[in-house]
Amino acid sequence: MLDIDEMSSKAILELLQKVGYGHLGCIHEGKPYVTPMQYYLKDSSIYVFTTEGMKTHDMDANPEVCLQVEDVQDLEHWRSAIVMGRAERLTDQQEIDQVMHLVKARNSTLSPAINRTWIDAQGRPEIITIYRIHPTEMTGRITSKA
Repeated sequence: MLDIDEMSSKAILELLQKVGYGHLGCIHEGKPYVTPMQYYLKDSSIYVFTTEGMKTHDMDANPEVCLQVEDVQDLEHWRSAIVMGRAERLTDQQEIDQVMHLVKARNSTLSPAINRTWIDAQGRPEIITIYRIHPTEMTGRITSKA
């Protein structure tokens, strides 16, 4: 039999540190919208690196977001966490530079946020944007065999 147990806050932070990608949920025109995202954990803050577009418009309009992260080995061995929080666009250049250092250490190509042309589908130049997610609630589940 498979048991599903709650994860501790420490275990959730360890999962977030290990994985580095998940699904970011926002509200787009009054409806939920989820997109795959890379993120960066520093202390207890989560940083999201992206380019200007629908996600940034949505997070600016409604900063309440949700990040879902999972580590699945198979159907009987997995763990998953959900972080609810508030997204804040970084505007301080020194802080942006510090986070960009963190981002580039883990993803030197800035892929997939930055593409070869630096122009998005609507012809706009890609403008780098970083958000800090302040977690307000974290939950997690993990499987164990009984």
